[in-house]
Amino acid sequence: MTIDPGILALHADMQRWRRHIHQHPETAFEEAATAQLIAKQLHNAGIEVHQGLAKTGVVGVLRRGNSRNSIALRADMDALYIQEQNRFDHASCHKGKMHACGHDGHCAMLLGAAHYLAKHGRFDGTVYFIFQPAEECRAGALQMIDEGLFEQFPAQRVFGMHNFPDVPVGHFAVKTGPMMASFDCFEITLKGQATHAAMPHLGNDVLVASAHLVTQLQTIVSRRIDPADAAVVSVTQIHGGNTWNALPDSAVIRGTFRSFKNSVREQLEQGIRQLAQSVAQGFGIHAGILFNPENPGYPVTINSPAETAGATRAAIAVAGEQCVDTAPTPSMGAEDFAFMLQQKPGCYIWIGNGNTQGNCLLHNPNYDFNDDILPLGAAYWVRLVENELPG
Repeated sequence: MTIDPGILALHADMQRWRRHIHQHPETAFEEAATAQLIAKQLHNAGIEVHQGLAKTGVVGVLRRGNSRNSIALRADMDALYIQEQNRFDHASCHKGKMHACGHDGHCAMLLGAAHYLAKHGRFDGTVYFIFQPAEECRAGALQMIDEGLFEQFPAQRVFGMHNFPDVPVGHFAVKTGPMMASFDCFEITLKGQATHAAMPHLGNDVLVASAHLVTQLQTIVSRRIDPADAAVVSVTQIHGGNTWNALPDSAVIRGTFRSFKNSVREQLEQGIRQLAQSVAQGFGIHAGILFNPENPGYPVTINSPAETAGATRAAIAVAGEQCVDTAPTPSMGAEDFAFMLQQKPGCYIWIGNGNTQGNCLLHNPNYDFNDDILPLGAAYWVRLVENELPG
């Protein structure tokens, strides 16, 4: 790996920032203390600081030279509603909340890059450091955009990075085209006639109907979608009934569906709607169907060719060609960075976190970001800026 000594010198600071954020996790649109820490560190580095977009968003602005060229670098700040099971000193002190996705590390790496660029940066143009709230299911990126992110900070291109535990330490993975899937939720409410459990013929059994519907939903991917197209339909919740001896009058089924193509995304929605209605009709009950009832769906995260080439060059420069996978299998996970990529050309790259904490993956109560990769992530950001905005 090729990492500037000035970045290596920031390792202890990045680790301290990261562990403080990990210990004090804040969930979507509540990242006030995290935002204050970030704003303070940007200010200490002499970087222009703006706060308030999407409630807790922070944007740092760093200019050099006379060029009008500009890029944006984005890190997400929010934690998850998960009870941490780790027992180390920097484990979460907020019950039921933890950084189980590594956003604490994302913030620390971008802060490290910002400090280095402010002091040593060799570039000509403007860098926007975007610290975004509410990536986890609440579409903080979309809210920042709707509140004028790219009008106030008119970056020409935008770049994002996420740690991945199944990518080895010291490695990156990136490709042109779809990198992460779309994300949508559904809620189906089945309503019928309640009755005594001993007299099912006098009512409509919404629980039996629910069981049939759950199994039928699995046929959408296996029988309606082209086998060459990746897609997922997962039922994640079933709620109905509250006693032993009565059949309820309603049941609720919730879940998610994902794909890499808008046409497939539309097919999945249509299939869910049709099956819910047909199963309900067969059982003589009513089906109410809502899509994304609480949060907006996320589009496919699609990397543009030129920006992906630039990200690949930067990754190779710091990690070596043999440590950059340029044909990774796209993830069925989703990212609201996709909204930014709908507005600007850009690229989303994965940095290897390695299986360092019990071989667990993201969103696991035992997960922790690997502090050893902090300098590598910061070095990637620095090389990307200096390559894309040559001085």
